[in-house]
Amino acid sequence: MTESAWDILLLGGASGVGKSRAAAQLARERGAFVVEFDDVVSALQRSTDAGSHPALHHFVGLPDTSVLDVDHVVELQIATAEALAPALLGVVDNRRTVDVPAVIEGDYLDPATVARAVAEGSAGGRRVRAVFLHEGDPARIVANYAAREPDGGRQTHRAQVSARYAERLAEQAARHGLPVVPARPWHEVSTRIERALAG
Repeated sequence: MTESAWDILLLGGASGVGKSRAAAQLARERGAFVVEFDDVVSALQRSTDAGSHPALHHFVGLPDTSVLDVDHVVELQIATAEALAPALLGVVDNRRTVDVPAVIEGDYLDPATVARAVAEGSAGGRRVRAVFLHEGDPARIVANYAAREPDGGRQTHRAQVSARYAERLAEQAARHGLPVVPARPWHEVSTRIERALAG
């Protein structure tokens, strides 16, 4: 285990930029537990319906988002992330009661909510930190998808959505004073994340 600036790390970013890989590496180095926020999203979608929680169900029953305009998909992603704010704060609240360090990673970490979680954690005496991993090149994201999902075909539209969403997340993160770290080069991503958090 290595020394670090955090007890709870919120690791946000768009799909396909390498969050899961970075989270696993950081967890190994820190002896931390990984919370995949997508699991929480799936649980909430199974326990709610579109009538009561429409913002959680934008993509349910829509197997192919390529039928939608890129900007429209991004707006739906942002609306979903904002609707998940109470759930994210609840996860952080729970992890604050546990001594084991944790990395909470996911696509739907809304920067405004993340900033609030960091402030509340600091007020409660815990080192809650956050960083957003960034990749703005759709071609690189296409390659990442191909490596991760070799049977998925060339996911160009999905990568364009992801790159556009990544830009929006980076803008919002900067607005809230949260560090944004480029995903590449991979071999030193955890070092650069720790450096950004320490700074």
